[in-house]
Amino acid sequence: MDRLHLPGRPALETVGGAGLYTALAIAAAGGRATLFAPRPAPLPDAFVPALAATAASLTWVGPVVPAAAVPRLEIAHHGGGRATLLGASWGGEAQLHPDDLPADLGRFAAIHIAALSSATRQATCLAACRARGARRLSVGTYARVCQAERSTVLGLVAAADDAFMNENEARLLFGEATPERVVTRAGLARRTTFITRGERGALAFSEGRVWSVPASAAVEVDPTGAGDAFCGAALLARVCGESAADAAEVGVRLAARIISQPGPSALLAQR
Repeated sequence: MDRLHLPGRPALETVGGAGLYTALAIAAAGGRATLFAPRPAPLPDAFVPALAATAASLTWVGPVVPAAAVPRLEIAHHGGGRATLLGASWGGEAQLHPDDLPADLGRFAAIHIAALSSATRQATCLAACRARGARRLSVGTYARVCQAERSTVLGLVAAADDAFMNENEARLLFGEATPERVVTRAGLARRTTFITRGERGALAFSEGRVWSVPASAAVEVDPTGAGDAFCGAALLARVCGESAADAAEVGVRLAARIISQPGPSALLAQR
């Protein structure tokens, strides 16, 4: 659950979370996703529309937790893509354990490890996924983890097949390097890395090359989840055989749609 403070609007309560936004984006872009995350019981009413709209394309698995243990974030948006994380309660995330993952992950085209409360937890999940036969692994991150666990995040980026971050997170990890220099760092020349840049679109790095993809026109209402929506759409495009540049273009188009409505509303309407 997210509590959002948007410019000129009352505070908004909505479903959220990096994993949920990514999974909804995959479904919206025409794919099928399985979400491994805490499952609240009883299910809060706010989740019902999202699950009903994606019943054929989204499967939710994971440990059952009390409704009060749903992770919660409070975010203030300032316009222009700028935001402040005011508070975070990770709730039932602590009950997510790699031992509870499906034994055979090779049946999935890709596994994405969304931002968790720590990069160390992500690294543990990544190692477990590799051991269970994951064919393609991607990771996401966020600013506080990049600051607190920089070396671990760099290790995650180097170990994954695809990495997703925004420009601020990239700056925390790589400094003020130009795009051409970034590809030589942390093994990025061998990986596919996407860096979202808000109204300036996104950068895609792959095979030692870099592409700049312009943003799609949009009126910003709520930028929450835009990077995760980009991630879901771009990752789906990649596993379907699209180039990094074309995948980034798919990602920025879906990101433009989601920021025009509050919460994940655009993902639930888009098929």
